[in-house]
Amino acid sequence: MEDYLEKIYLLIKEKGYARMADVASLLDVSSSSATKMIQKLDEMGFVVYEKYRGFILTEKGRKIAQSLVEKHQLLEDFLRMMGVHEENIYQEVEGIEHHISQQTAFCITSLVQFFEDNPSVKESYLKYGKQFQIQNKSQIV
Repeated sequence: MEDYLEKIYLLIKEKGYARMADVASLLDVSSSSATKMIQKLDEMGFVVYEKYRGFILTEKGRKIAQSLVEKHQLLEDFLRMMGVHEENIYQEVEGIEHHISQQTAFCITSLVQFFEDNPSVKESYLKYGKQFQIQNKSQIV
């Protein structure tokens, strides 16, 4: 459900609207699967869905979706800052974003801010990380 809210929010932000076909395409699901989930989101009060007319986020849905998008961006920034290869970041974030608590997200935010405020510490960490990877290359898959 979180993925749906996130994609709907991003579509509305980008295009001004979200269509069922766009949501289904972005999530790589069938239109009927997308319709069923949108109906569930409507029942839960996250969207207002009218058959054949489309749907919009409710205020409750918008707040949750915005929070999810911010968490996603935070994790991307964090992994990028930690030296994760760019081609792996999106998939890594998708794998962990729904499994961390608000407290963990806050701790990550604090760490990212600390590194931004202390670039020499960040540089030292990245240098250490590269050396560690070189030393343990056989263990890194």
